[in-house]
Amino acid sequence: MKVLVGKHSGFCFGVKRAVEQAQKLHGDGNYVLGEIIHNESVIEKLERSGVKTITSLDDVKLRQGDNLLIRTHGESEDTFIKANELGVNVIDCTCPFVKEIHQIVQKYCKLGYTIAVIGDENHPEIKGIVGWCGGKAIVTQSSEELSSINTDKLCVVVQTTYPEEKFDKIIKNFNRSKVKTVDIFKTICYTTKKRQKEAEFLALLCDAVLVLGGAKSNNTDKLFDICAKVCKNVFRLINPVDFDYEKIKSFNKVGIVMGASTPIEQFQEVISNMENITEEIITTETVETQPVQEPVKEVSEVSVKSEMEKAFNNIKPDRNLNVGQIVTAIITSATDSGLTLSIKNSKRDDLSLPKDEIMGEYSKEEYAKKVGEKIRVMVIAKQPIVFSEKAMESVLKEEAEIEEIKNGKIFEAVIKSTNKGGLIGEYGRYSVFVPASQIRIGFVKDLEKYVGKTLRLKAEKVESRGARRQIVGSQKVIIEAEKAEQEAIKAQKDAEFFASIQEGDVVLGTPVRFAAFGAFIDVNGFDCLAHISDLSWTGCKDCAEVLELNKQYEFIILKIDAEAKRVSVGYKQLQPKPWDSVADKYNVGDVVKGKVVRIVSFGAFVEVEKGVDGLVHVSQISNQWLENPVTALQVGQEVDAKILDINVEKEKMTLSIKALLPEIEKPQEEKKGKKAKQVEEDDVSDLHEWKDDDNGGASIAEMLGNSDK
Repeated sequence: MKVLVGKHSGFCFGVKRAVEQAQKLHGDGNYVLGEIIHNESVIEKLERSGVKTITSLDDVKLRQGDNLLIRTHGESEDTFIKANELGVNVIDCTCPFVKEIHQIVQKYCKLGYTIAVIGDENHPEIKGIVGWCGGKAIVTQSSEELSSINTDKLCVVVQTTYPEEKFDKIIKNFNRSKVKTVDIFKTICYTTKKRQKEAEFLALLCDAVLVLGGAKSNNTDKLFDICAKVCKNVFRLINPVDFDYEKIKSFNKVGIVMGASTPIEQFQEVISNMENITEEIITTETVETQPVQEPVKEVSEVSVKSEMEKAFNNIKPDRNLNVGQIVTAIITSATDSGLTLSIKNSKRDDLSLPKDEIMGEYSKEEYAKKVGEKIRVMVIAKQPIVFSEKAMESVLKEEAEIEEIKNGKIFEAVIKSTNKGGLIGEYGRYSVFVPASQIRIGFVKDLEKYVGKTLRLKAEKVESRGARRQIVGSQKVIIEAEKAEQEAIKAQKDAEFFASIQEGDVVLGTPVRFAAFGAFIDVNGFDCLAHISDLSWTGCKDCAEVLELNKQYEFIILKIDAEAKRVSVGYKQLQPKPWDSVADKYNVGDVVKGKVVRIVSFGAFVEVEKGVDGLVHVSQISNQWLENPVTALQVGQEVDAKILDINVEKEKMTLSIKALLPEIEKPQEEKKGKKAKQVEEDDVSDLHEWKDDDNGGASIAEMLGNSDK
């Protein structure tokens, strides 16, 4: 029987961090709010060390200085406030992905958005999320219910462990007709996505699958459902001891899938209960680059036996003892200076284990009770033979770490020197060599600048033969992988962004930088362009005249080019036009103050306010006849004028300066006087046909016709 286990099985980093923090607590005054993970054995172990699990802050009388651990699911804002008021030391182990959701719903709730959370309303993670938006969130798993929300602004988030396929289906069927503005955040944890894809992949490869996790583990239940869709023989294991392993005895390939809250010890317990298992475990490290529909043929293989176990099984008699060798010895006596030991096939029973080389605190009386018991130690000297328990633990720990490094774990090494080929460093007893081509992406000219620096490395090759121990490492592969991951994350975010917007949507955006041609606006992490012509109805020469960097505004989506990854937004389209309020502010007969902004042959344009100009026809400038307006006015001159007519629809205003001047007697016999009189007697309505450009409007001769003839 071959066993297949996923690369991402067991504790996720968030759960691992929370459990490790909890295991550091001992004795009274230590509490975990809610089950730290949905695994009974872990909770029982913590209880034995004095760490109590409570369901609310009212369960016990918390005292100032007590430790309160917040699990990965997170808690409501009120919980943190109350704990702070009680003077409790809060150890916040909220998963970073969950904390991000808290920040999103808190921010958008303050901005007046209705919050919708897709997920299980009874799950503790969801309850915590709702507590960060005043308890007013709508929790749903239905596209119909989501579509029925009637609000101006809607923010949608999703439970971190929610199946991606279900979320995508809900969003696809979401009818947005009742919502003006929608911001959708796909907050599913990336490790959850990988874990679920990996489970489906395993189920396709195997004859049977064991899904291991606590009875209350929501993410384990989802893994079971995913496996059951593609494999007929799927078994849910809550406790490895209670399972009937006869059920899987006849299968050739058995997959083991573990929930995020399943400790590795339970996996090992399952392995120990399985019969006729080969000495190989196959890991699905290639799943991320393969389509689920077509299972890969090649999978990497890792020995079940660790280097530590191999070392324990290779015990030699004392005549072949070498420094660095690990042996199993028998305690023969306990003295003030330490222990005396004997080993198999040796006539000597006075081999020394100094007390300084014993793990933990040495007590002669306690060890005297252990005479006859076995102990594992390492040879650290031969003449005379001296053992060390501490050195053995250190070496075994290092070898375990080296085994992890061989399997792809990233490690750190301090660079000590250089040679012609690259960098030289150390990792414990191992020398580390980093070829120049593997330091970073691109050519490295100066190797010396890396001396003294700590590099993150991945092993390309590990040698451990005799006294030669060397790791050939690469930092370049890590940088390339991180770059590829960042690009993939950006591509996914871009895809989610373009799927969540439509032309005409109103969105919240933050100006992040200005250019001569416009402003770049951050909308949910994507840079959109607001062209300078779309910032103000009255025009502007600098974006800073209208917008302020790092301040939030509402913008409207004007154009979307998903292929070119470009989005144009507008600001002025959401602002009132200057002429929209003219009818409310001005009436015919009002006297206004304005500035001459343009002079043409038939008159002058006066700016009444920014964006609102009025025409003073040449005949309405002076009581005296003017051949050209420039003889009476100049650009920039401030004047008072009377409103003769307003046409809001055509955005035209007719003004008169002459109407505010005292009347003077004009000589009737002069030709010029006759022309002036003729102009005065013309109907004012003839002035309404002017057009707002340098070539528009009627000339004086055209308006007067051939009256001179």
